[in-house]
Amino acid sequence: MLDKRKFYINGEWVEPAAQNDLYVLNPATEKPIAVISLGTAVDIDRAVAAAKKAFETYGRTSLEERLALLEKLLAIYKRRYDEMADTMTAELGAPKTMSREQQADVGVGHLQGYIDALKRLKLREKLSNGDTLMREPIGVCGLITPWNWPVNQIALKVVPALATGCTCVLKPSEFTPLNAMLYAEMIDEAGFPRGVFNLVNGDGLHAGAALSKHKDIDMMSFTGSTRAGIAVSKDAADTVKRVTLELGGKSPNIVFADADLEERVTASVLECFNNSGQSCDAPTRMLVERSAYEDVVAIARRVGREATVGDPTREGAHIGPLVSHIQFERVQALIEAGVGEGARLLVGGPGKPEGFETGYFVKPTIFADVDNSMRIAREEVFGPVLAIIPFDTEEEAIAIANDTSYGLAAYVQTGNQERAERVAARLRAGMVHINGGPHRYGSPFGGYKQSGNGREGGTFGLEDFLEVKTVHLPDAA
Repeated sequence: MLDKRKFYINGEWVEPAAQNDLYVLNPATEKPIAVISLGTAVDIDRAVAAAKKAFETYGRTSLEERLALLEKLLAIYKRRYDEMADTMTAELGAPKTMSREQQADVGVGHLQGYIDALKRLKLREKLSNGDTLMREPIGVCGLITPWNWPVNQIALKVVPALATGCTCVLKPSEFTPLNAMLYAEMIDEAGFPRGVFNLVNGDGLHAGAALSKHKDIDMMSFTGSTRAGIAVSKDAADTVKRVTLELGGKSPNIVFADADLEERVTASVLECFNNSGQSCDAPTRMLVERSAYEDVVAIARRVGREATVGDPTREGAHIGPLVSHIQFERVQALIEAGVGEGARLLVGGPGKPEGFETGYFVKPTIFADVDNSMRIAREEVFGPVLAIIPFDTEEEAIAIANDTSYGLAAYVQTGNQERAERVAARLRAGMVHINGGPHRYGSPFGGYKQSGNGREGGTFGLEDFLEVKTVHLPDAA
């Protein structure tokens, strides 16, 4: 078992202020693989102080200096790529193939996307009225990242902070801290100045709140549940710091009868199950045109039955466990709610899959005949659970799709491009995927309504970490 009880503060691995151990469990075996420390407000104070001091000089570095450091970080990440993938398989339970092809890949893709965006960024420009506009780093940033796509969110927050000249304190999820500590090693090896990047492990109630409330933090960037995002916003309000949030989702997936049903429904079910369903933008509500409804149900049932769970250390397209016992119980409660509310169970259901009594494994589950008022249609399940809802008209589909407190992503499947774009324009979501169109590195990621505010990735992601200053000269000609 790994001893990972130290924090990375001011360029060194240091002992925590108090001994408060937490075991990191392998979700497939339920056995501890590492021990970490849960940080306190004292640890956060120390990290923030280091970041504040480092900002005095790092905030004045040139764009070229920061680009050189990011290029070094990219080379190091590529060299240690397999190590990162294996770490996430062990602590998250993502199957080996998925970890290598998706979970670890985002660390390369987002970093390269930010490097490309930084090269295009104008830090100083003349406005049409003659005034000068300058973009400057916002300062010391508090970054809180989740467990479901851990390196994805670390890259989307740490990299733009470092790229724009900010300094930062990262508090990763206590369920998946090992990949964050590995990332800290990479940043150290890349040669970023002392105090520019700091890492303190801990839970949200103590370390997270101390970070959000801290008077010397200029900005908070948080990814996680909507409930926790509200808490971060309230904690940050007293010091009027900037807050960006990437929160939950209940993404509609509108399937029209003229779509290639076999291809698009199959892909949609598999995308819902990807990462064991633990993705905020997963297409978890499949809205199906009535004339194609039974055909879609039959395809979904077949794909769901063919989906398997398995040992995450094996290669393959199987589904791994959920991250923790807490998450397992939440998903089980919502599956049982779906049964209790009268939805038609096509595949899966409550309990663990046969042969997987150990580990936080869940049966891939599909419900049909769901009403949008049911809990499984309104709450973010965050497990491999799909709800299928019928509709009769385009207008009804749009109404059902938008009838949610979330607005992160949406999906449209149709053979009519004009209709696809017409519907996409009316969906209240930050991202719309048409006929399997993927999210590409460098494009903004984020949502409407209670899915958060701000955008991550590429140029938009850099801008969240920048202040805008206008310089008014006496002669603006």
